[in-house]
Amino acid sequence: QAEFANYRKRIERDRSLASDLAISSVLFEFLAILDDLDRAESHGELSGGFKAVSEQINATMTKLGLEKYGSAPEAFDPNIHEALLHETSSEVRETTVSKILQPGYKYKERILRPARVVVTDLE
Repeated sequence: QAEFANYRKRIERDRSLASDLAISSVLFEFLAILDDLDRAESHGELSGGFKAVSEQINATMTKLGLEKYGSAPEAFDPNIHEALLHETSSEVRETTVSKILQPGYKYKERILRPARVVVTDLE
């Protein structure tokens, strides 16, 4: 009886993991589209129907569990940030993210893409 209960738990855990991997794989494929929509919005090129479609896509991604992250300033964490440029300053006490070049995305606790950032180190 106990073996069967453990078997069922393992099967359920495996199914859940397979489902999470499939969803994260699909979400990863959408990251380039989300980047294009963000760039278009930041340049003022989204309006009318295109803006509504962009908002709907972003809402759907959020509903599916996709999380956008990365803000400046915040402490640099190599587990979630990818440093593309390094600067120095006497105004920082620790390695700090000074600019987000491309936001990071995660699904649940899994990093789909690290935030690509400019990092400021102490001189």
